[in-house]
Amino acid sequence: MLTLSHLISAGDFAINDICAIVLIIGGLFFFFTSTIGLLRFPDLYSRMHATGKGDTLAVLLIVSGAICHHGVNLNSAKLLLIAIFIFIANPTGTHAIARAAYRCGIKPWLKNADLKAEERIDQ
Repeated sequence: MLTLSHLISAGDFAINDICAIVLIIGGLFFFFTSTIGLLRFPDLYSRMHATGKGDTLAVLLIVSGAICHHGVNLNSAKLLLIAIFIFIANPTGTHAIARAAYRCGIKPWLKNADLKAEERIDQ
């Protein structure tokens, strides 16, 4: 059984494996940061922005890492088509959800509005 420790000790990493590892770790980083944005941002619109941008980039990096790992073959062509579809569909879906929320009357968060509300409470 070939494990990561065997590969590291043997030094059998090819350049495409290193490229794949770097791209996948980059994708995981952007998934992690978009999750933090989802949890920390105050309203729907800023949360949608964080997850829409972060998830799109994260998926593209992870799929690119998988393409690097597999090399040039039929699986890479399928992965490229998936990446193109996600690149088009994810921002479109995010925009549609945000537009539907705005039409339903969900107002964006405004820092000035919160400050004025706090001033009214203090008086």
